[in-house]
Amino acid sequence: MTDIITTAPGGRTVGAPPSVRRRNWAWLGLVPFFAFLSLFLVVPAISVFSGALKDNDGQFSVASMRAAFTGQNLDAFWFSVRFSAGSAFVGVVIGTLLAYAAATATRPRWLRNLVTSFSGVAANMGGLPLAFAFLTLLGKQGVLTKVLKAWGWDLYGGTFGLGEVPGLIVVYSYFQIPLMVLITLPAIDGLKQSWREACANLGGTTWTYWRRVGLPVLAPSLLGGFLLLFANSFSAYATAQILTQNSLIVPLRIGFYLGGDINAGEDSVGFALAAWMIIVMVVCMSIYWVARRRAERWRS
Repeated sequence: MTDIITTAPGGRTVGAPPSVRRRNWAWLGLVPFFAFLSLFLVVPAISVFSGALKDNDGQFSVASMRAAFTGQNLDAFWFSVRFSAGSAFVGVVIGTLLAYAAATATRPRWLRNLVTSFSGVAANMGGLPLAFAFLTLLGKQGVLTKVLKAWGWDLYGGTFGLGEVPGLIVVYSYFQIPLMVLITLPAIDGLKQSWREACANLGGTTWTYWRRVGLPVLAPSLLGGFLLLFANSFSAYATAQILTQNSLIVPLRIGFYLGGDINAGEDSVGFALAAWMIIVMVVCMSIYWVARRRAERWRS
């Protein structure tokens, strides 16, 4: 078939054939991702909520969802929230200061690469190696514990313990601080030097710059980082399992119910705890996503 092309007055070409559309097969690269997402996230979540919303007879019921917030289960949620919020707060404060120091330091030039490299490794460390490291350092027979005791400070003379809220905050800060460094560095890089110069030209001080410009720009990233760190520590399992001798943490409580050492029918409470945990994670990640979108406006 021959396409007809005409020339309108003024030299404008009309009736040109449309470009041939080619099929784009790039979307096939997302198939493994969505398959992985479905098999290891969507399907298990549906199974958890299905088990949580049933009674012993298999009928729809919200009794297990209510039971997840009573007695020792409620204590486990409160304990998890306290040490997760504490470790997230420590991670945000120290991680932000460390990220700012690494981002603004001009000498030595290798300092930033060293900080980011270590943060990338430490942010993914957990489980048995991390617990063993802190047991040998801050355990009752740990090296630093004995050194402090020789100096007159008995670390375990009060309520401190690696399995309690202060101890877990210390342990979890090992990977929370590096994770916050990786989150905050791009946001700090987005602070333009021209903003500081404009503030100085208008008579503003350093405090004025941070109060009116710096902190408002970083606020979405800091809030998102706090929520991400909170979710990260709230869902951690292996490290807490080694350091604690009880089921005061929600993930350990879920393992207690689903481990088979309970009466028949009580496993629905374990599913309910897992369902509430999923809800907490979804809320935190949703707010983090919104905060990240707001923070990205300043990076253009």
